Amino acid sequence: MSTLDWIVLGLFGVGLIGIVIWVISKKDKDTADYFLAGRDATWIAIGASIFASNIGSEHLVGLAGAGAESGMAMAHWEMHGWMILMLGWLFVPFYSRSKVFTMPEFLERRYNTQARSFLSIISLVSYILTKVAVTVYAGGVVFKDVFDIEYVTFFGYDIDFFWISAIGLVVLTGIYTTFGGMKAVLYTSVLQTPILLIGSIAVLVLGLIKVGGWGEMMEICQANITVHGDSMTSLMRSPKDPDFPWTGVILGSAIIGFWYWCTDQFIVQRVLSGRDMKQARRGTIFGAYLKLTPVFIFLIPGMIAYALNQKGLLSLSSNDAAFSTMVKELLPIGFKGVVIGGILAALMSSLASLFNSSAMLFTIDFYKKYKPNENEKHYVTVGRIATVAIVLLGILWIPVMKGLGKVLYEYLQDVQSLLAPGIAAVFLLGILSKKTTPAAGIWGLVIGFTLGMFRLALNVMGIEDGVLYDLVLSHNWLHYEIYLFIIVIISMIVISYFTKRKDPELITGLTMGSATAAQRAETRESYNYWDVINSIIIIAIILVFYAYFW
Repeated sequence: MSTLDWIVLGLFGVGLIGIVIWVISKKDKDTADYFLAGRDATWIAIGASIFASNIGSEHLVGLAGAGAESGMAMAHWEMHGWMILMLGWLFVPFYSRSKVFTMPEFLERRYNTQARSFLSIISLVSYILTKVAVTVYAGGVVFKDVFDIEYVTFFGYDIDFFWISAIGLVVLTGIYTTFGGMKAVLYTSVLQTPILLIGSIAVLVLGLIKVGGWGEMMEICQANITVHGDSMTSLMRSPKDPDFPWTGVILGSAIIGFWYWCTDQFIVQRVLSGRDMKQARRGTIFGAYLKLTPVFIFLIPGMIAYALNQKGLLSLSSNDAAFSTMVKELLPIGFKGVVIGGILAALMSSLASLFNSSAMLFTIDFYKKYKPNENEKHYVTVGRIATVAIVLLGILWIPVMKGLGKVLYEYLQDVQSLLAPGIAAVFLLGILSKKTTPAAGIWGLVIGFTLGMFRLALNVMGIEDGVLYDLVLSHNWLHYEIYLFIIVIISMIVISYFTKRKDPELITGLTMGSATAAQRAETRESYNYWDVINSIIIIAIILVFYAYFW
């Protein structure tokens, strides 16, 4: 890193500190202020936060690495701009009317308190053990590689730079999230998103110049053919492909996408912070535009790294090092500081969102439920303490990640495919039909979670033959996810047939067809033809992308 790079990185840090100080000076009055930025966020802040929260280690390490290893196979998950549109057009009206703080709270309104508690537990455990852990681990790995520092000496002891990077990332993010709450998450994203985009686009452009252009990169990648006849540039893979068969990818990626973009607290909390329905929906449209970029700024640079490696112009120590190696070896003085600032922005924003969402789930769904009569300042204080606790758990998990990181990272997508079906089915049927009963809601969550974790347990145990292997593990991970989703849907329909429905008056406006005339009018007034046109443009871009890489 040159002096200019350090100056650029320093300016980014000053800008970040300035925003956080400004946010803290505005003092949080109540829980809505601390956790949802006073429900006053505009579409720019919402869209930028949706994007910045999503971009984490799975992109900086995993997506670029996937591009270098398997090409376009993982692009399906990154072309989910249409799923963010579904959040805005289908779900925002229901969430907006309910005035809830959390997704588990919405399930309580739609089903019962048991559904709320069960989803809260699932969410908190999954955040700490997967999202927080993987982001922190990858942050340490990326910064150690980019800065090219092995050890730092303190008081005569050599300390692995991985630990300094990982713990520093957690502590810095934890400080501004604890004191700034959701406002800090939203408004730092407005700074972080453009820096991340500018830096990553620079990697893409310089990489293409180095490799000899788009055509040269495509030609080299098309020459890499799998045993089933698919090239690295193929989106649709053979149904016999062991990892990404088209028979599993189309619906399987959509189920994960639906759970993540439309029902997960981590993402939906940004929408709940909107000033009104119009700002929330426009935030999702802006976020959908931004979501079209990761394929180009992370996955394709991974493919470029593969092509450069094939030409002998770049030396990759591993596929996961694709992005950080390109940053080190291709970028000119000054731009390296911008890209490292972008990497820092992505990891910090993702972690900040996780800390804030986790603290909110604990405070609203557990603490406030059992101590309902405290004042708002008390709950904000509890929220801050909960954030600190999540930060400490993240730090304590780092040694485990250092030992198990690679293994756990490989299981990350698999874990999401096992969590998503049950939650997605419960939200989907809950909103589509008022006939779905409270008993069906809680049993849908239990069945989905139990069958999902059963496969994960068998996987971790390393079972490689026998009845259980044939019944559960022999199926492709995406096919199993689809089977699980169908099982939960059928179970909920059957259970609903034999159990009592919830009083229709209690779920007015929370299901399709149950909105009042005033509620329907409010929804209609919240968008205009520009919102429709921009949504159509996004869908058109996705269709063109699929047609090109089919």
